[in-house]
Amino acid sequence: MSDENPFLEPLLTGDTETVVQKTREALETGTAPENILQVGLIPAMGEIGEKFRSGEIYIPEVLLAARSMKGAMAVLRPFLARSTQKDAGRVVIGTVKGDLHDIGKNLVVMMMEGAGYDVIDLGADVSSQKFVEAVRTHNPAFVGLSALLTTTMKEMKQTIIALEQGGLRGQVRVIIGGAPVTDRFAREIGADGFAPDATSVVAMMKSVGSK
Repeated sequence: MSDENPFLEPLLTGDTETVVQKTREALETGTAPENILQVGLIPAMGEIGEKFRSGEIYIPEVLLAARSMKGAMAVLRPFLARSTQKDAGRVVIGTVKGDLHDIGKNLVVMMMEGAGYDVIDLGADVSSQKFVEAVRTHNPAFVGLSALLTTTMKEMKQTIIALEQGGLRGQVRVIIGGAPVTDRFAREIGADGFAPDATSVVAMMKSVGSK
């Protein structure tokens, strides 16, 4: 990948055709699919996230970028599946009840899949009971909870309580993240791990381990 990220501009403008073309070109020139994701696409989306937080761009641009990112992932996913072992573990992940934001969560999903995790993405606005049902159904090693709003952070604790009440807390690691979330908050609610951004999630999961 060059010093100037070739994915940033087409992602910013929602130019899915160019994003997909550049992804295919990188594969054809021998760039590893993990590098395309972790050195190109993820940092570009991270920069777009920073621009959104600073007020340089707005929700429509972020949604266009996310759509283009999905186009690139459709190209990459078969190669990632071939080049990584799918024995890293299973993850159930979602944005908690009352929170419709999923851009950050989607980036985390991509990072997890790139590292070989089998990810069950429940989407956004997920109730604690849906998390409990998904844990019973899929028997994951990890449950990932995301929140972008301070008002929905409390749902993370409610989900942990629901897992405890369902007799499931002892069999999964609960990891949390999102813009307002802190390591201190993670400890306060009894989560097993916290990551400040998508690029650090996999390292945190490896350090936390699975039950």
